[in-house]
Amino acid sequence: MAEDFLLTELKNLNDKVNSAVGLPEALKERLLQLLERLNRIAKTTSYAAEFDTLSTYISTVLSIPWDKETKDNLDLANAKALLDKNHFGLEEVKGRILEYLAVRKLLESEGKETLSKRATVLCLVGLQGVGKTTIARSIAEALGRQFVRLSMGALGSTLELRGRSKALPDAEPGQIVKALIRSGVRNPLILLDEMDKVSGEQGLRSDFMAILLELLDPEQNTSFRDHYLDYPLDLSEVLFMGSANGIGTFSAALMDRLEIIQMPSYSDNQKEVIIKNYLLPKVMVATGLSSNQLSFSDDIWPKLIRPLGYDSGIRSLQRIVEGICRKVALLIVEGKVQSVTLNGDNLKDFLPKY
Repeated sequence: MAEDFLLTELKNLNDKVNSAVGLPEALKERLLQLLERLNRIAKTTSYAAEFDTLSTYISTVLSIPWDKETKDNLDLANAKALLDKNHFGLEEVKGRILEYLAVRKLLESEGKETLSKRATVLCLVGLQGVGKTTIARSIAEALGRQFVRLSMGALGSTLELRGRSKALPDAEPGQIVKALIRSGVRNPLILLDEMDKVSGEQGLRSDFMAILLELLDPEQNTSFRDHYLDYPLDLSEVLFMGSANGIGTFSAALMDRLEIIQMPSYSDNQKEVIIKNYLLPKVMVATGLSSNQLSFSDDIWPKLIRPLGYDSGIRSLQRIVEGICRKVALLIVEGKVQSVTLNGDNLKDFLPKY
């Protein structure tokens, strides 16, 4: 651009636009025109609301990772080892995920276009606390992709996904664009969490289902329209996954795009293995305790699992163990004890409600 810029901020933005890699040419031309407009505003007045609006828009567009991406790791042995390390049991679920990765590996050899047209969207369905989010996170880790979780239950308007036009006072990009910016790549794994809780209003729920269909349908997501960006955004490289407690509210068209994986509830024996071998070590590290300071007798676990902490998952049980660890940490810091062995005799001291 031949024009001299009055403000250093505008010159820096202009340099970033001209040096941006992967920025679509039509969008780049639009940004350069906006910069010229901002420079004229800067010359005629000391401040204008439009100046902030347009400069923020340009900065947001430039922060989108148009060209940065990670390469998928489709090593099935690595994926299996990672799933086994992070999750106990769930053999059918793990097997289905490995099948999914194997299919992606075969399709990748045919080319990205084939992969995007045939890719299946996995949707993990199960009760609270059975590990839907952690399974999705493990899949992202196995693939080497950035992981972003979007809580669909917290959305009160379709504009949360679509974004608000930059012409509006509360203008901002939608959650999908924000997820790309947070991940720093154009191909993260985005978990659409609690898809069944988007809205209780029939009309609004239908609108959400339509947007979800656009996101997940490979024929449509190559040109997703965010109101703030106001430019077709290619989401075909994004790996979408979903999770839900149930599928009764899903539209038929959306169900046609999803592969449902049922997450089973945990048995008491499985909970004991999970809390002892997977969660307790993490909780003790988080509370600063060592194995010399806190230990559990073997006969204590059935008493913790039932009736305390009994649900389909392990969240209640995890909260109980966290509470015990905090009480032990307090006693140690106060100098009242040096170590604690939890057993049937002292359980009520650490769980008054028992």
